[in-house]
Amino acid sequence: MKKLRGLLGAGALLLAGVASAEVKDMPGGPRVNQLNLHNGVTEISHDIMWLHWMMLIICTIIFIGVFGTMLYSIIYHRKSRGVVASKFHESTTIEVAWTVVPFLIVIGMALPATRTVVAMKDTSSPDLTVKVTGYQWKWGYDYLDGPAAGVQFLSNLKTPVEQIQGKAPKDDLYLMEVDKPMVVPVNKKIRVILTAADVIHSWGVPEFGVKQDAIPGFLRDTWFRADKIGTYRGQCYELCGKNHAFMPIAVKVVSEQDYEKWAADQKKALASAADDPNKKWTKDELVARGKEVFGANCVACHQANGKGIPGTFPALDGDKKFVLAPMKGQILTVLNGHPGTAMQAWRNQLNDVEIAAAITYTRNAWGNAGKGPDPVVQPSDVKALR
Repeated sequence: MKKLRGLLGAGALLLAGVASAEVKDMPGGPRVNQLNLHNGVTEISHDIMWLHWMMLIICTIIFIGVFGTMLYSIIYHRKSRGVVASKFHESTTIEVAWTVVPFLIVIGMALPATRTVVAMKDTSSPDLTVKVTGYQWKWGYDYLDGPAAGVQFLSNLKTPVEQIQGKAPKDDLYLMEVDKPMVVPVNKKIRVILTAADVIHSWGVPEFGVKQDAIPGFLRDTWFRADKIGTYRGQCYELCGKNHAFMPIAVKVVSEQDYEKWAADQKKALASAADDPNKKWTKDELVARGKEVFGANCVACHQANGKGIPGTFPALDGDKKFVLAPMKGQILTVLNGHPGTAMQAWRNQLNDVEIAAAITYTRNAWGNAGKGPDPVVQPSDVKALR
């Protein structure tokens, strides 16, 4: 009896553990066992849902009618029952029917679909315009007008590396949480202008019914008007490289008052954190700042240990060609990248202080400390080579 009770107790604990580890619906994202489209919080998303069900019902009725008639004919009009097939030729009534009926069905499906597609492309008269730039592998947001005009920031994946490596349990926002979400006011028409700095990306949020490619050298646009406060999530929908799965999208919809407060706070933060490229930084200050910059922008390719990925991304630990060489070569490499390789140009993503800090960090991290010339790179050195 004691053994049985022990087994039952262990089973109860196991079930409790499974229940506690059960995956839950993601706020603003996919739901557990979701089979249908997202309900959506915009007029466009509601129209898409209505079109989906309308066309599904029409196609189902056609399927049942056609294949039901075929099955009925096969069963009840087969030759073994002695049924003789009717013979007719050039029936005007039948020819008109099978021409007119499909035409009316297609028109009935095309008209509302066309109306929705045209509405999706109507980006005129926005209340707010935000430029979104896709990078490998993050999103850049630049507010062009309104209370937050001039505010710009990069939005990076926030999921801890330990979760990705399987060393820690995954939470409900696994691979869908960012450090800085895009913030917009509720019930306002938001125009999103899209481009990319390297390869083709695609910005989309299912709850908005929005998906638009971001193409280098081109400006594409889309729009949404969220009617409900909350945080809504999406991903890059275009295969864009090694870390394609690690560049999520988060849009936080807030009240107009909260948006104005957020915009004011962002402007204050930008003003206080403005980097002076003419300031002379200490080595410790640059290394500390560089570790943050490296972790947010470089670690995906070169790895946290500086070993890189053999055959794809070079190691920075012990690199004698750039890191343990005079500073000029490494500065130009970070500024301009290397065409034909995975090393992209960072001149438009990082300022002089951030580039100087990242380079100084790589020259003093891992086993590089004290081994090469120019252990400290000042922002003025970067500015001189731009």
